[in-house]
Amino acid sequence: MVSLTRFASRGLQAAALSGLLAHGAAAQEIVFKDQENREVKLAKAAERIVSIVIPMASTVIALDGGTKKLVGMNPTAKSAVLEGILSKIFPETKDIPSDVTAPNFVPNIEALTATNPDLVIQWGGRGNDIVAPITNAGLNAMLILYGTEQLTRDYMTMTAKAIGKPERIKELVEWRDRVQKDIEAKAKAIPEGKKPTTLYIARALTDIATTGTKGSYNAWYMELVGGRNASAELNGTVTINKEQIAQWDPEIIFLNAFEARLNIDWVYNDPILSLTKAARNKRVYKMPLGGYRWDPPNQESPLAWMWTANITQPDVFKYDLRAEMKTAYKTLYNYDITDADIDGILWMKDQSGSANYAQFKAK
Repeated sequence: MVSLTRFASRGLQAAALSGLLAHGAAAQEIVFKDQENREVKLAKAAERIVSIVIPMASTVIALDGGTKKLVGMNPTAKSAVLEGILSKIFPETKDIPSDVTAPNFVPNIEALTATNPDLVIQWGGRGNDIVAPITNAGLNAMLILYGTEQLTRDYMTMTAKAIGKPERIKELVEWRDRVQKDIEAKAKAIPEGKKPTTLYIARALTDIATTGTKGSYNAWYMELVGGRNASAELNGTVTINKEQIAQWDPEIIFLNAFEARLNIDWVYNDPILSLTKAARNKRVYKMPLGGYRWDPPNQESPLAWMWTANITQPDVFKYDLRAEMKTAYKTLYNYDITDADIDGILWMKDQSGSANYAQFKAK
């Protein structure tokens, strides 16, 4: 079992070091290349940050150890704050503006400039239409790319540098690396024939969407833990129907945490989906919602990997997830998470009857 004890210890050391270095780092010019190879130059460490990229709002909070520097976020990020535990840990997050952008990442320049940001975090690789309004307004933009764990580590590292806390990222990357390698080592022994087919449903309530394997972070960690992506044949995120899911007949179904009204009954009560192997064997799960949704890459990704591993290969992986969460939340947010908090994050009330889910109950 991977222990995060060292993680916690280093976290406290890093927090102390961060405080000692913060004043000096804040006064120095910061220059770096973003993931679109653009030079980002800040006269000093950014004190006011807007994240148009959805998961990065909570990541900024985790890197800085508080909410002081986050002055704007995507409304989809705000919904995670309000629905999840972050608004309990940091009640002031409820008051951070989310009208700075539409959910589709098109900036609302009037609202964005009103926040007077030092740095705006925006997606790269999705066209200049969502970037030019920011730079034309004379604002600093840092562009990041989605898709792989390495990209995630790199843009988290850039953000830590931009806010003047480069020392903070080391322990978080080391944690990700340690958990990933532990999973990889154990998964090597899993025969191909023992890897269940898994399907991640990115949308369900408006239309139904899932992804192929290439460029999909969800597919990456499903395969990392010893699963096989049932929709591997697709190219990118694709709208599908229930008949297609029935044809794939996945052994495990993961539902997204983005749709608040979505729960596992969407599968169990459906006349088509209820016939899948996943439904018949009670292997349908909604992704947890902690400091952020566990579906996409974010500061809590190692917890998502361990949760997925224990569900997908319960005979191989036996992480003490509740203990790991308690250590991680202390380090990420300086918060002593309660058993009731964990029950809420893992949807224990709704999912306690699912296969292999009793392992997550409080002891």
